[in-house]
Amino acid sequence: MAGSLAGPLLLSFDKKVAFHTKWKYLFPAILLPALFFLVWDEFKTRAGVWSFSPEHILGVRLFSLPLEEVLFFFVVPYCCVFIYECVICYFPQVKGKTWGDRVLLLLAVLFTIAALLTWGKAYTFYTALFNALFLVALLLFRKTFRSFDASAFFISYAVIVVPFLLVNGLLTGIPVVLYNDAANLGIRIFPFLPWPMNNIPAEDIFYGMLLILMNVVLFEYLRSRPAPRVSQ
Repeated sequence: MAGSLAGPLLLSFDKKVAFHTKWKYLFPAILLPALFFLVWDEFKTRAGVWSFSPEHILGVRLFSLPLEEVLFFFVVPYCCVFIYECVICYFPQVKGKTWGDRVLLLLAVLFTIAALLTWGKAYTFYTALFNALFLVALLLFRKTFRSFDASAFFISYAVIVVPFLLVNGLLTGIPVVLYNDAANLGIRIFPFLPWPMNNIPAEDIFYGMLLILMNVVLFEYLRSRPAPRVSQ
């Protein structure tokens, strides 16, 4: 967590991106998704969908979750939204593409189908279900969240997924996080690569996408709201 946060935190004061000036939108945007994922994580940890190696954690827990797992839902969104901001700041042309919302709709359909087909595989099913529900809600309330640019998100996530998978590879390869394959498809993203990249469940890429999507949508919504008027 410290290694992941160090670079983005130091570079938050870069003059062009000036990410530190956006913390007032970022920190509230992180809270709601973090709460949702912590509750989901707690239930699935108790159900044995995944577990944590005691040799690689401090041993401080919030209910069933190690302190490091709790911090994950704050540190990783900070880093990923920082990357998202860098992409749209240095490459503004990624915004405003019409294909973005079509991809949202396509993914909503695919995740709905995936949820229907994976009942009984708790990690796969709930990852697909929650992605589908959030995407449908986003599409239904698109006017409310009109500041969210889908094409910019997907292009940015293609960049974000590289460091995300590198960190994930270490967590699953050491292993810090242990997965119960009875609760997932048993498919690894990079089975042909050497350790530590060969033990990442396929579901992780969509679990991560939902986490970052929720953060970016709320971040964009909060910073698009007009500032409150001060009465004279």
